[in-house]
Amino acid sequence: MRPSVPPPSAGALDATAVGLLVLLCALWGVAQVAVKAGNAGIAPVLHCALRSLGAAALVLLWCRLRGIRLGMRDGSLAPGLLAGLLFAGEFLLIFAGMDRTTAARGVVFVYFAPFVVALGAHRFTPGDRLTGAKLAGLAAAFLGLALAFADSLRLPSARELEGDLMCLAAAVLWGATTVVIKASRLARVPAAKTLLYQLGVSAAVLPPASLLLGESWTIRWEPPVVAALAYQVLIVASASYVAWFWLIARYPASRLAAFTFLTPVFGVAAGALLLGEPVTPALAAAVALIGFGIWLVNRPEPARPPAD
Repeated sequence: MRPSVPPPSAGALDATAVGLLVLLCALWGVAQVAVKAGNAGIAPVLHCALRSLGAAALVLLWCRLRGIRLGMRDGSLAPGLLAGLLFAGEFLLIFAGMDRTTAARGVVFVYFAPFVVALGAHRFTPGDRLTGAKLAGLAAAFLGLALAFADSLRLPSARELEGDLMCLAAAVLWGATTVVIKASRLARVPAAKTLLYQLGVSAAVLPPASLLLGESWTIRWEPPVVAALAYQVLIVASASYVAWFWLIARYPASRLAAFTFLTPVFGVAAGALLLGEPVTPALAAAVALIGFGIWLVNRPEPARPPAD
């Protein structure tokens, strides 16, 4: 039997949640640039494995310093292992998929995840129902994302199609991970412990996966590669993910997921600032459409008339 989870608030996110979400999306947008830089010197799945290993060590140290109990008597082991496997599969598919398709195409498919979250939350999380306004908002934000990368959405080659399908599968696993956390005892344990399950499982699973895929374990320890890996370990896969899982435990998952459409927009901005990549005029319209979609998902729901 699934443990009961207190229904989340049906209202809009408060200022703390919104501010933290925008910051996280900005950090994750820069991470897209870091992944590109790191992949220049480390094979993709090995790169992801090193990120998980380094972040797991940091989060474990944090738990020890903060006195966070890591015992299994709280009933979190089974959902924690499941979330860890989903997390590992998600990033294996993202890193491998991005190696086969373009970054712009991959981003569009990965950000199908909010739809998975909304459907899963509707089914498994009390109080987080999928309304017409939420669905319209998610669709608007997704269309804005597609508009931002429209120039890259041509007919794919066979290899690109393979990468696209990997990124779409990663989106399903990402959404499923969020729903598992929200609808299980993981919603009641410290966010650092929830993250440690995922980093620990992925750190164990991804190195063998890298070997099975025939990746080279030769690493070019050049300054940009080291900086990119350090950013992902210190900022993305540890601090930012702890904050994200803290948010998941306290706010409606579907409302949180809508904000993640901002991440690739920040990624485009980071690419322009750090790599000199061009920004197309369509980006402004895309940002407006994404913002409108987020507003639709998060606007207060009208009060229902009392039953007779």
